[in-house]
Amino acid sequence: MPRTRDTDACPGALQVHQAADGALVRVRLPGGMITADQLAALTAVAGGLGSGTLELTVRGNVQVRGITDVTAAAAAIAGAGLLPSATHERVRNIVASPLSGRAGGRADVRGWVGDLDAAIRAEPRLAELGGRFWFSVDDGRADVSGLGADVGAQVLDDGVALLLAGRDTGVRPDADGVIEALVAVALRFLEVRGKAWRVNELADVRVLLPAADPRGPTFPVRTGPPVGWIGQDDGRVTLGAAVPLGVLPARVAEYLVAVQAPLVVTPWRSVLICDLDEAVADAAVRVLAPVGLVFDENSPWLTVSACTGRPGCAHSVADVRADAARSLDPDSTVHRHFVGCERACGSPLAGEVLVATGDGYRLERSAAGRRRDEP
Repeated sequence: MPRTRDTDACPGALQVHQAADGALVRVRLPGGMITADQLAALTAVAGGLGSGTLELTVRGNVQVRGITDVTAAAAAIAGAGLLPSATHERVRNIVASPLSGRAGGRADVRGWVGDLDAAIRAEPRLAELGGRFWFSVDDGRADVSGLGADVGAQVLDDGVALLLAGRDTGVRPDADGVIEALVAVALRFLEVRGKAWRVNELADVRVLLPAADPRGPTFPVRTGPPVGWIGQDDGRVTLGAAVPLGVLPARVAEYLVAVQAPLVVTPWRSVLICDLDEAVADAAVRVLAPVGLVFDENSPWLTVSACTGRPGCAHSVADVRADAARSLDPDSTVHRHFVGCERACGSPLAGEVLVATGDGYRLERSAAGRRRDEP
């Protein structure tokens, strides 16, 4: 169903959300890519002006809660090169295959991410797109296509598929025209959306793309991040570090910064530490694991997630993060997402959603259609 809200309240680095625990800043990271120095800047914002933690979101972005000086925080974010456009900063929502160009996949789509980001910022009309609309760029391994982005590209063996709301439309743009096709769909959405903020709120996607098959196939939903020691195609190593409940303390982030390696925040609220020599990777694991990052693909932390909950969210009736942590089950094979109210923020598209009722939790078997907002 379309939303009834006429204005977009999704937070950014300049338009903040006044949460129950203070101002919340969200920083977009196209493709989840961030340098060590940029992470250092966000860590300083969290430690000096915020709650002391960084929150990783289901769009591969980072947010900081409890900001005491919004102007100073924005200046620090801009100074780190994380705010290239004041007008478009909330619409740079691009999720891409996190390991692309390093390990596996049919193509290196990192260049597409940069080109799409530049194209979005270059089109004045897309400033009105809204902070919830997002793009996906999948390098062929089908890891992010199943997340249901509004419009996406999926690399195939023999071309590129154009996706709408996670479905293959049957449309095959030329590789050189992928960015143009994605931007064209976004512009068309602005023309026809009415009060809708997402493609899946439209009655028929063919208003965006007449040639689209509205019943085209979808892709499997991935609920867990790549974790552990990942050999790169060039012989170097990426470390996949799960972040329990997506909450990264500033003091732990400082250890990540110290590795001085390229980083990728994934849509499963984890971090990839990339392009490491084996000796450096081994040393990094020995330092980072004891401070709370998870490198074990069998860890029960990979089977639970949660929205913000109390005390940060005024809508929540429970401290869902604490309840999720207490629920850890080493034998669980089903992903469980704990939420503090019916809005079910951050719900994955597969697994169980447990909704707080005030005296316990009500179980929903499917998270389909329930993902609303980050985190």
